Amino acid sequence: MLVLFETAAGYAIFKVLDESKLQEVDSLWKEFETPEKANKVVKLKHFEKFQDTTEALAAATAMTEGKMGKSLKKVLKKVVAKEAHEQLAISDAKLGGVIKEKLNLSCVHSPAVAELMRGIRTQMESLITGLPPREISAMSLGLAHSLSRYKLKFSPDKVDTMIVQAISLLDDLDKELNNYIMRCREWYGWHFPEVGKIITDNLAYCKSVRKIGARTNVATTDLSEHLPEEVEAEVKLAAEISMGTEVSEEDIGNIMHLCDQVIEITEYRTQLYDYLKNRMMAIAPNLTVMVGELVGARLISHAGSLLNLAKHPASTVQILGAEKALFRALKTRRDTPKYGLIYHASLVGQTSAKNKGKISRMLAAKASLAIRYDALGEDTNAEMGVENRAKLEARLRHLEEKGVSSSLSLPLTARDFHLFNKCSFCSIVSISKNLFVFFSNPRLKQLQQADKISKLYPSSS
Repeated sequence: MLVLFETAAGYAIFKVLDESKLQEVDSLWKEFETPEKANKVVKLKHFEKFQDTTEALAAATAMTEGKMGKSLKKVLKKVVAKEAHEQLAISDAKLGGVIKEKLNLSCVHSPAVAELMRGIRTQMESLITGLPPREISAMSLGLAHSLSRYKLKFSPDKVDTMIVQAISLLDDLDKELNNYIMRCREWYGWHFPEVGKIITDNLAYCKSVRKIGARTNVATTDLSEHLPEEVEAEVKLAAEISMGTEVSEEDIGNIMHLCDQVIEITEYRTQLYDYLKNRMMAIAPNLTVMVGELVGARLISHAGSLLNLAKHPASTVQILGAEKALFRALKTRRDTPKYGLIYHASLVGQTSAKNKGKISRMLAAKASLAIRYDALGEDTNAEMGVENRAKLEARLRHLEEKGVSSSLSLPLTARDFHLFNKCSFCSIVSISKNLFVFFSNPRLKQLQQADKISKLYPSSS
């Protein structure tokens, strides 16, 4: 049996001298306690040293991805192919499948092989001659740094710092846009106040003002590109009877410049939102499906990173963002908040006020699982998030239906009995919904039959 052993310096091919030792997996480590014992189990057959760090990085990258690099293929063709009848022991089963498919070599991966690899690694300095320990240590450190830089460089989607910066910028843009639009409406309102109530959409308002300019130009301006036909007609009618003051061309120029700023910022905000949505689907797809990209990004930003957020329990995720209310409630010994940032999720928003606490608790529990799956899992699909969201929606429907059915069987109040005594049996149904369900109340069996009710409560009219 041959053994393929990967090091930071190159590939090593060992020959197993005594295969019977592999049968005793639990005691195999004893055969590698000393260099003398290790040399009796395996012997170095060939060592292919890497030429430079670039070749080592390419080989390590291919190995981590379960692929066969050029240097490994060259070694296997040179050494192992000559002894095709021998089995090749490898540390990665996925890589073994690739080798078997391309080179038609029999590969073995088992607990005994894993223990053998561990033993070779402990006595690597004595088994591989010609490599000083200091040189092996320097090569391992350099390869580790190069591999880390490679992963960081070629996997930018996993950098959640971009999400933290993007959501912070998005919130800042919203604040600035609100200030700019408020100032634009107030400024142009002195000249044409009626248009502010007619055009409610802020972007359409700025584009229309940008095209109109002075109020006297409305009659000759075509606004069909930005406004519906009926709104455009209303604007032109309002311009004829406007009570606004006259302004100079310089004033109109400054107002139009402000409108340009609003339009540009709004377009950039749309572009930034698309960027944030794509980045959230790349780094946290399950969390995005559960709570949406904006709420998910705010949770990551509040925690500092996706990994920090994954360390939080579900109860913390539920009230994340409501820390002030939490400590105030603890200090005053009042009820603690039921939700924080998660309140803005669509599942919580579409729930009735009575069930918001329950849904936010269940959503936080499922969202915490999704966060950990996104942060620590290897898969990048959103199947788990879709499945858990479907469960939450089913639970939400059940709670809403339960609430509707329970509201139809409320206990009778004193007012209901008073109205019941005052009116005839024929008008009971039109007086109160509670009295309509009165007959089906199991706790009032003596009033289920209409003739008994009419005898107990005769009409006074």
